[in-house]
Amino acid sequence: MTTTLRPTGPLQQAADGGKSRSYEVCVNSRSVGTIEISTSPGFGHAAGVVRSLRIDEPDRRRGRGTVAVLAAEEVLRGWGCGQVLASVPPEAAPALGMLASLGYTERSRNMLKELPDKPPALPADVEGRPMNEAEYQDWLARSVDGYAQSWIDRGAPPREARAKSVTTHRETLPEGLATPGVSLNVLVHEGNVVGHLWVGRREVRPGEEGAYVYDIAVTEDQRGKGYGRALMRLAERVARESGMTLLGLHVFADNIPAVRLYESLQYVTTDRNFYKQLV
Repeated sequence: MTTTLRPTGPLQQAADGGKSRSYEVCVNSRSVGTIEISTSPGFGHAAGVVRSLRIDEPDRRRGRGTVAVLAAEEVLRGWGCGQVLASVPPEAAPALGMLASLGYTERSRNMLKELPDKPPALPADVEGRPMNEAEYQDWLARSVDGYAQSWIDRGAPPREARAKSVTTHRETLPEGLATPGVSLNVLVHEGNVVGHLWVGRREVRPGEEGAYVYDIAVTEDQRGKGYGRALMRLAERVARESGMTLLGLHVFADNIPAVRLYESLQYVTTDRNFYKQLV
């Protein structure tokens, strides 16, 4: 039997160059499911995304999904994509196994916490306060460079990684410190800044807005002293004070200390994010 993709409509092309298309997954012309693919604007459309895949129950566990994803990769190569991305809920064991068999690598996770009514107290020896303008300008330059390097270190092409970082910061901080819905803070110990925190708002669960940790970091020479946990407590306070009951974040999967910290604070993984180089 031959598994193929059959378009369900014309190729959709956005003004910024993005592409998307939906297909039926067919076995000998018989529809057995659907798959949807697109380019990723975050990487300048140099990466493709498997946005959804569904195989009808009677045809599951027969390799239909695997062949469909391989066929989708060929389409993305034709679009000029050098990489393909896919996100899977942690409980979707068959999908996780399929991605592993196809050579996908886990790059990051999305995590979420439902916040208690009473925000946690900060440790007695630290305090949080808003960034001032000088601190913001210094942080912004380092944040743009650091975020781009994080993606480069995990397989993203340098040009696309830099573009993604610049675009993310520009679109989420259009008015700098005065951007509505944004909180930029520093953590202070004995008069010295030991970390920073950027919290904003975005959809953190389908149809639900919440607070979101865009950036969190402890000053390099102050790591290992519990300031990361203090910053996350500060993030929860910021979220609750803005009326949010959910707090989400993104963490690279190879950042084991950070993953363990978030898990210890009762954050749960909502999506595992994978990538594969298209060679």
